[in-house]
Amino acid sequence: MSGTADTEQALSKLVVKETQCPYCSVQCKMSVEELAAPVAGQRRAEYAVQGLPNKASQGRLCVKGLNAHQQVFSSERLMQPLIRRQGELQPCSWDEALQTIADRVQQLQHTYGPDTVGVYGGGSLTNETAYLLGKFARVALGTKYIDYNGRFCMSAAASAGSKVFGIDRGLTFPLSDIPKAECIILAGTNIAECQPTLLPYFNEAKENGALIIVIDPRKTATAAIADLHLQVKPGMDALLADAMLKVIMEADLVDSAFVKQRTSGYEQLAQQMGNLQLEQAATACEVELDMIRQAAIAFGNAQTGMIMTARGVEQQTDGHMAVRRFLNLVLATGKIGRTGCGYGAVTGQGNGQGGREHGQKADQLPGYRSIENAEDRAYIASVWGVEPEALPGKGVSAYEMMERIHEQHIRALLVMGSNPVVSNPNVRLVEEGLRKLDLLVVADMFLSETARLADIVLPVTAYMENEGTLTNLEGRVLLREQGRAAPGETLDDWVILCRIATKLGKGSGFDFDKAEDIFNELRVASRGGKADYYGITYERLRKEQGVYWPCPSAEHQGEGLLFRERFAHTDGKAAFTLGSSLGWDDVSDEYPLILTNGRILPHYLTGVQTRRSPALSAREVENFVELHPATAARHRIRDGEWVEITSAYGTFTVRSRIRESIRNDTLFVPMHWGGIQNVNRATRPELDPVCRMPGFKTAAVRIQPLRLV
Repeated sequence: MSGTADTEQALSKLVVKETQCPYCSVQCKMSVEELAAPVAGQRRAEYAVQGLPNKASQGRLCVKGLNAHQQVFSSERLMQPLIRRQGELQPCSWDEALQTIADRVQQLQHTYGPDTVGVYGGGSLTNETAYLLGKFARVALGTKYIDYNGRFCMSAAASAGSKVFGIDRGLTFPLSDIPKAECIILAGTNIAECQPTLLPYFNEAKENGALIIVIDPRKTATAAIADLHLQVKPGMDALLADAMLKVIMEADLVDSAFVKQRTSGYEQLAQQMGNLQLEQAATACEVELDMIRQAAIAFGNAQTGMIMTARGVEQQTDGHMAVRRFLNLVLATGKIGRTGCGYGAVTGQGNGQGGREHGQKADQLPGYRSIENAEDRAYIASVWGVEPEALPGKGVSAYEMMERIHEQHIRALLVMGSNPVVSNPNVRLVEEGLRKLDLLVVADMFLSETARLADIVLPVTAYMENEGTLTNLEGRVLLREQGRAAPGETLDDWVILCRIATKLGKGSGFDFDKAEDIFNELRVASRGGKADYYGITYERLRKEQGVYWPCPSAEHQGEGLLFRERFAHTDGKAAFTLGSSLGWDDVSDEYPLILTNGRILPHYLTGVQTRRSPALSAREVENFVELHPATAARHRIRDGEWVEITSAYGTFTVRSRIRESIRNDTLFVPMHWGGIQNVNRATRPELDPVCRMPGFKTAAVRIQPLRLV
């Protein structure tokens, strides 16, 4: 081979010096380099993936990050727009796809009004796209119906933090503070599988003498590192937190000075807690009272301590109040606002934090402003160049949008960065509703379960191919640079929104040339809001490798540790939470078991991306149910056989895995598969009355083996 040919081949090889994993909320930095090009019929391309030093994961990568590039180069990638003709999705031009969308949207809105169109976003979109999606819905479409899949992830913790602290940010402390805590409570979070690159922080804390307490119905990989594991009955987390607080009060471990100076509502709470009977609470939670006492006293006695919650606590119909009960523990012991202390909601999705701050949630405007606040509306309207009264009002939550679709109040839907036909509860209703739509448009990398139902499918770029910012679980804003050219006819999500807006005649507010231009408008829109990004620029992010929000000015360093001197309420105080903790218990003779769901290490969300990675898919090819040996014996189920699980809302089918690591009244099923293996075919549609979170973690079910004889 000639020298020129060698040079051309070398130049054609992929070398991405720095990018970010597209999966969990840690947002690990990494490099990707092609070592050997593919040869047709002989070999696949070979790549070297390395973690890069960064302040969150410190250069670590998990198995998902190491193999994320495989979905980028998957042969299943969508490379051109598709439009449905005679019942089949067929290739079309971008101009035809976008013009068809604009024409049909305008026709439907002329007939049924602006709110006949809905927008459904995702928690993995960049801050720029999430911001623009909210602006697109409210300005280009003029609809109030916009929400996103983060409603199923962070809404309980977000609303609880806002009520108690006056602000919602995933962690109130930097990750580097974890090893400085003397006691750590991990409630409903399986960090070892969901955010594995963070586990060394907790191992370091243990080496420093920290006591780790895990609250989970399963003996997870995270529970394996615990000094104390409270195997609580699903749905009883709030009551368990109350019982721990009662023990702390009786042991005189309340930080009275902190409570008096920096909180409100404690006296009323103390009076209410006098009515709680510890023995009854322990019985209801099905946790030994001695273990509750050990956990509570350990946390109360520790000089520094943290509590972290995740979906196990939050994805319940009392998730908002359950989180607030754990925040009562933090406040009563004064463990917040100082090094080694605080509360953390362990965000799930890659941009679950930033995605909920800038306007793709039904009740929010950029900067964590409220769409129902007149001053907030006026400010954002001035940034967007419209009159405040032109902005639509508050819409409804993600699942409630599906109900509106089923009722045909919404007749057109744009889905971007999500797969609602798998991720929503009560899937039968969702599927029926989406099939009723006059127009379903899906922007995705792959033909997901939702995209298969679409009238128009728009191909989007992958994580290595687009530029933008994401905000990790500790509130650190990070810049992900573009590492390779967009393949085929794929476009960035934000470019698609701008082009549709232009087709709708609203292009003047969407004439951006690059992602940085959108971020600069976002900075202004967030200025003065609770999630203030104004002092953050691309230049700073490149230089500093990430900046915490709030960051109100270019001179501000960003706040890693929140609430040092005051909370975000106008009086500067945090609020204790009152109320009763009734828990959940709907099991019956017909449905005698509790179904709960969650994540596993090799997969992410609905599996649309990770199932396109051979290395990840091979680790878990199909879905499964974990059940206790006693439960298996009672229902005559053998290990590894197909079983049918049924609730009042539907049925799904998976293989059995008999494990002693789970309670004998509980079934655990991962949430990464669609079709007949979709656990959400049996989840219930009831929502938390405050945050509208579905009760994914508790459904009454029955189980039976599937056999020919």
